[in-house]
Amino acid sequence: MKILYITDLHGAEWKYDRISEIAKTENIDIVLNGGDMLPLRGNLLHQDRFIIEYLDDYFSQFNSERIYYITMLGNDDLQKFDEIFQKTCDKYEYIINIGNTIFELNGFEFIGMNLVPDLPFALKDRARKDAKEFEFPKQFGKPVISTSNGWNKIADWFSYVDTLPTIEEEMNSLVRPSNMEKAIYIIHTPPCKLSLDVCHDGRKVGSKAVYDFIKKNQPLLSFHGHIHESAEVSGKWYNKIGRTISIQPGQSHYHENSIVYSLIDLETMELERKVII
Repeated sequence: MKILYITDLHGAEWKYDRISEIAKTENIDIVLNGGDMLPLRGNLLHQDRFIIEYLDDYFSQFNSERIYYITMLGNDDLQKFDEIFQKTCDKYEYIINIGNTIFELNGFEFIGMNLVPDLPFALKDRARKDAKEFEFPKQFGKPVISTSNGWNKIADWFSYVDTLPTIEEEMNSLVRPSNMEKAIYIIHTPPCKLSLDVCHDGRKVGSKAVYDFIKKNQPLLSFHGHIHESAEVSGKWYNKIGRTISIQPGQSHYHENSIVYSLIDLETMELERKVII
């Protein structure tokens, strides 16, 4: 099976459209989308319009072509729209919302996790402590989470996040595959220590919990995103933890005119990263 992996499109319709064209012309069996699907420009409380007015029809095209589209929302996609996103995916046999669940196809098991270690920024929908002992980044703005009634301001974020499971706990509570050697994890945040998590200023913000989980369990593949510029800054877009190959191709920003994706052949395990205009 041939996989096309893409991540962090942030509502850029031209990138979605180009991926659809590539999937058809290159006989892709599965498109994996690693999260941060919805627009960042404008009012985030209107992200549902992109699901209704664009993604619904977009998914129907993949369904008609019988190309699997395995995807999930990311940390910049509001949790208040999780339900409408799930309902949209459920309309189509070939569209799978992999967030915090498992999907089996031809002996391969796909597992998704879309939470991230806490960010400096105000939106905290999918932010967590990486583990119980966690050094918070310097915070900017007033912490909020999205709810059905709009924004809920969090007066004491540090106390609030202590009531939530850590990334480490979330990883350990995911559904276990029956055969870890053929398991494929889609985890929005990259692991630490592999140069897949490097910000433009050189900071490394990957998850130790994710790294430790992969090192211990040794799945076949893990796919990541979140840090758009990492591959360009570090020169690394994939690396290995033991037998596991971890892939983070990066992405240009939503307003730029290039698109980044990777191709993986599950039979030969050949990997390729492409940057096209």
